[in-house]
Amino acid sequence: MLSHSFFALVALAASSFLWVPETQACHNHGGSPAYWLANLRNSTGTTSPFMNAPGVRKIRFSDGAAPVLLSAFEKDELERSGFRYFDVTENDLDEVRAQRAADGDLNLVATFPSGPTHQSEVKAIISTLSIDNLKSDLAVLTAYNNRYYRSSTGAASANDLAAKLKTIASAAPGTGGAITVKTFSNTFTMPSVIARIEGTNPTAPVVIIGAHLDTINQGSPMNGRAPGADDDGSGSVNLIEAFRKMTAAGFKPANPVEYHWYAGEEGGLLGSSAIAKAYASAGTAVRGMLQLDMTGYVKPGTNPVVGFITDYVDASLTAFTKTLINAYLTNIGIAESKCGYACSDHASWTSSGYSSVFPFESTFSNDNPSIHGDGDTVNVNGFDWDHSLQFTKLAVAFLMELSLPGSATPSSSSSSTVVTTSTSSTRPSSTTTTARPTSTTSSSSRRSTTTTTSSNACPRWWPNCPWA
Repeated sequence: MLSHSFFALVALAASSFLWVPETQACHNHGGSPAYWLANLRNSTGTTSPFMNAPGVRKIRFSDGAAPVLLSAFEKDELERSGFRYFDVTENDLDEVRAQRAADGDLNLVATFPSGPTHQSEVKAIISTLSIDNLKSDLAVLTAYNNRYYRSSTGAASANDLAAKLKTIASAAPGTGGAITVKTFSNTFTMPSVIARIEGTNPTAPVVIIGAHLDTINQGSPMNGRAPGADDDGSGSVNLIEAFRKMTAAGFKPANPVEYHWYAGEEGGLLGSSAIAKAYASAGTAVRGMLQLDMTGYVKPGTNPVVGFITDYVDASLTAFTKTLINAYLTNIGIAESKCGYACSDHASWTSSGYSSVFPFESTFSNDNPSIHGDGDTVNVNGFDWDHSLQFTKLAVAFLMELSLPGSATPSSSSSSTVVTTSTSSTRPSSTTTTARPTSTTSSSSRRSTTTTTSSNACPRWWPNCPWA
């Protein structure tokens, strides 16, 4: 006989409580989380746990839905399932966005250039980018048994990366912006890593590129082999090479720029959620965030493209980033597709009310089929080093075009200027800005923002700063 929890969850499957978008990233097996959870509980004879039970996690499966309580065992099974979700146990970004709206921080429109304006400076650096460096950096990352966010090898990969970045920074000529490399502590074993090049205007909105460092073997998350060459070793080494060559060139931006390597993406966007919440709490202004998650695969028989994700991103920032393709990349097209709710770390920034963009290795229908197991290696038929190099170029161009002087940076004076009609709702209105993020799965929208910032992610007045 089916348990009572089965019928309760089936009834909820049609509601917003456990609604699931049509498209799910990362090879979801299809169907609804409601049915998956009902079947799991029916097979184990369990019901929904109490909030104060050990190891209970709060999971959100769709935009604006109420979180679902999962036991520690159920969370482990969820990580194997392929569904996409936010783990909001420690950091509920819907609450962050609501607070920012209540404070008036969501009543600003982010503006971006109509196209590239610093081509000579950008081309000088991208001409130095090296496929050999990508190969050697990725060989280091894939040598760990896995980079799972709760494993000792995951923690080691992050700490080793921080040490490597400090070595790279120490070789900089000293003519550029001041460089810092820090780890960002999480509630789990693996830290995230953040490198920063200070701007000549340290209070200007920061420009961010990100990737996730962690990997997962969905058959055996803690101990299984998960080299993660494409997911997301490829994006991670794009960032390393961008940092290496920009610091070597003595890059001196007007706006600060940051490189983020997130932990816990495979566990529900945990690392990026923590950082996005920290930045929002500190009043850190963000000019724009670009996520690189899988950049190394071209499906055999198809032409290489940059596949721009069109849901849960900022449409204006996406339009600007597309202009960089023709200016700086070679022999590559542009495509569009959707990836659904919580599909990568850009969603943490969008959910917090910041502007984000997500260029992907292909359309989602043509992505790498070998991820989330021991087969995600550079030997996969279709892994393409030149393709990944194109995304390294894009990362450099994005950072430089939005941070160099004269790139139409919005003002970050001590009193922000409201440039669109304000709303009294704790969630922003869906009828205001042309720069708002787009989504086909929710009636609410999230606006681009520009706020004031301090020169550090954790100002001296912020207690319990999470920087390690």
